[in-house]
Amino acid sequence: MVMAITAGERPLAASPALVAVLAGGRGTRIGGAKASALLAGRSMLDHVLTTVRDADLEAVVVAKRATELPPLAERLILEPDEPSHPLCGILAALDFLADRAPERAVLAVPCDMPFLTGALLRWIAELDGQVVLELDGRMQPLPARALPANIPVLRAALARESSLRATLGALS
Repeated sequence: MVMAITAGERPLAASPALVAVLAGGRGTRIGGAKASALLAGRSMLDHVLTTVRDADLEAVVVAKRATELPPLAERLILEPDEPSHPLCGILAALDFLADRAPERAVLAVPCDMPFLTGALLRWIAELDGQVVLELDGRMQPLPARALPANIPVLRAALARESSLRATLGALS
């Protein structure tokens, strides 16, 4: 079940989700190299990873082989070079967890959200089930929480080249 998060209680998961920072995008809107683009003297990726660390959550960075990245302390998971779709990064993180901790979820966060708060990430990471956020009545595709059980649905959506918003909104 996908939940639009509003005020109120939600069940907590047994363990917080693994945060998968998605850094494999082309960055066409900002002229490329999104993960290493600087904001206030630090890379966009560093801003997000600092927030994840401050929230005391475990993170991995998911990127394509050719992605320009700043130095990392976190594990790097390589996603396929093709196609170029945010579902590739989410699937790579879910595949990583499927063999290691199939009960854990992935909290997918793009590397270009430097103003997310640790409190928000921690809250979503500790919820149970799939989670997507809604703002002013419009679903926001990321950040989002997905489960290894979602892998077949996500693979089928990737094969159809469905949008991330439509795919995550349709999970049931």
